[in-house]
Amino acid sequence: MRDAVLWRKQSHIIMMLADSLKIDAEQALDLFYSTKTYQQLSDPKYGLQLMSDQYIVDDVLMELE
Repeated sequence: MRDAVLWRKQSHIIMMLADSLKIDAEQALDLFYSTKTYQQLSDPKYGLQLMSDQYIVDDVLMELE
């Protein structure tokens, strides 16, 4: 159950990232998976799963600057 919720959250974040950067979903997926934010989202000890999707997208965008 928890994995399914995280998967849906990641999917939503990727689509929001694609929209923000005006790129397609596949490019956003590759970009997202290469970030430190993704690694932290995948590890419960950081608690990033509890943050809003927009917060995480903003974090990824800041990381990419």
